[in-house]
Amino acid sequence: MNGIIIIYKPKGWTSHDIVAKVKNLTQEKVGHTGTLDPLATGVLPLLIGKGTLCSKYLINHDKKYKVTLKLGKKTSTGDEEGEIIEEQNVSEQILEQSNIEEVLKKIIGEQEQIPPIYSAIKVKGKKLYEYARNNQEVKIEPRKITIYEINLLKIDKTNNEIQFEVKCSKGTYIRSLCEDIAKALGAVGYMKELERTEVGDFKLEQSISIDDLISISESDKNKIEEKIIGIEELFNNLENIELNKRKLQLFLNGVRLTVDNKTGLYKIYSNNTFIGIGIVKDQLLKRDIIL
Repeated sequence: MNGIIIIYKPKGWTSHDIVAKVKNLTQEKVGHTGTLDPLATGVLPLLIGKGTLCSKYLINHDKKYKVTLKLGKKTSTGDEEGEIIEEQNVSEQILEQSNIEEVLKKIIGEQEQIPPIYSAIKVKGKKLYEYARNNQEVKIEPRKITIYEINLLKIDKTNNEIQFEVKCSKGTYIRSLCEDIAKALGAVGYMKELERTEVGDFKLEQSISIDDLISISESDKNKIEEKIIGIEELFNNLENIELNKRKLQLFLNGVRLTVDNKTGLYKIYSNNTFIGIGIVKDQLLKRDIIL
């Protein structure tokens, strides 16, 4: 089994929990391209077998989320897991659709974002949440992010909640985004719910729940492979290079081959059989991922 499988992560599970479960079911090496918080749900791409060698090409994907923002309360962690540290009344004007849409519109674009203190970013070799748990002060540097699009989905005036969908760059913290939106609305707030619906080209519709994967495994473990996107399909946008038997052997032995192709990644074939991925630089082809 070599490739990638799209898991729908349920609430309460850590990404590590999912990796461990899939590793046990497949008996293969398993890795991920980015974690989801335990409270979050949604798309979690997992790399299987030699698919783990593809991680360097999959970690910079843009993401899309469906978010529920709770207004009127601020928590220590920026989500519903933390302690409430501030409360404010939420006026009717704040929850007016035109007001919310105007605020969301202004958020689109490149900007600097300060990550939440409860995050795994390291400062001086120590994770931010470790500083937070020890009540230690630390300077958090802002990071550049991009909000590509953001759309209001629902307003719940009874519970002071708004739901929106956002497409953003890698490294965007939705908890910080929620607090920034609340502040721009003239309120405080925290991220109540988060569902990741897209990671790059991997979408919610492609995902399988961990329960369904367990069920498949119990009936016929080999059927798990039907849910895996193979490495060849994963790179279906790349051009091909066909090698004859002699050049293939040199290629597999690590010899750099002279080619006429432009610099970039290529799918490598021999006798119309997919061999793996190669890299061309300065018209020299070298092996990268071999099945």
